[in-house]
Amino acid sequence: MSGHTHDDIDWADRLAQLRMADTLDAEALTPVARRLVGSAPERPTIVDVGCGAGGMSVLFARELARGAGGTVVLVDATPKLLAEAERAVTGAVAAAAGSVEVVSLHGDLTDPALAVPAADLVWASGVVHHVGDQQAALRTLAGLLRPGGVLAIAEGGLEMRCLPWELGVGRPGLEQRLLAARAAWFARMRAGIPGSVAMPYGWPRALREAGLEDVESFGTLIDHPMPGSDLLREYVVHRVGWFAESAGEWLDADDRAAVAALIDPQSPDFLGHRDDLYLFGAKAIHSGRLR
Repeated sequence: MSGHTHDDIDWADRLAQLRMADTLDAEALTPVARRLVGSAPERPTIVDVGCGAGGMSVLFARELARGAGGTVVLVDATPKLLAEAERAVTGAVAAAAGSVEVVSLHGDLTDPALAVPAADLVWASGVVHHVGDQQAALRTLAGLLRPGGVLAIAEGGLEMRCLPWELGVGRPGLEQRLLAARAAWFARMRAGIPGSVAMPYGWPRALREAGLEDVESFGTLIDHPMPGSDLLREYVVHRVGWFAESAGEWLDADDRAAVAALIDPQSPDFLGHRDDLYLFGAKAIHSGRLR
């Protein structure tokens, strides 16, 4: 079965990058998982919609295992990602020796037939903006909650930065142009999703429009300083390469040539040989409760 979803992104092809991001984000997201699980009832059911490679559900499972246990439900439209998430989460549960049940469901947020167990916590990270009608998607997610349950989404924040201003190849400021190109790609991606409609207000209002109360927003900082680990360097190479692949038409020929040199292991300019890469940015989490 294809890994392409309705946003025409081949998520299965990005599995390696998703795994790396999960590892690099884990330290920052562990307190988020603890905060959300801590506000749930004993032995809660947590549904991770668009679970990807399972990074956040691993953190939820660890928190549940520290307490009385509970259930983690993994939902994804890409079978390869769902299988990887199940492998990662069941491994974490076994290592923690906790009383945590893991359930995997192949499904898509836009599918009217999507059926999951009633949830005390629904988590969706970077998922809603891939759906044409984002407000309708939030209503669907809110509809998965039990009374008193919480919907938490990770959307927006501060874009990750990872490159020095000057790289010794091409013009200075490449990362800024890569981010601008990605923003142009994102706008076209959103416009091209079937049923795409504007949502001209922020996520907190959107959660209230979905019928939720006690809405709040908070952030978590992703900070991996120089010189960075081997994993970080590998992740940066993947990130820069994917930006150029997906948004290369918005870059000029000089920038495309610079990126080609930076991601080529045989090039003297290969990013993987540098000791001045880093990862710095922030994720924004927005949540609301169903009364």
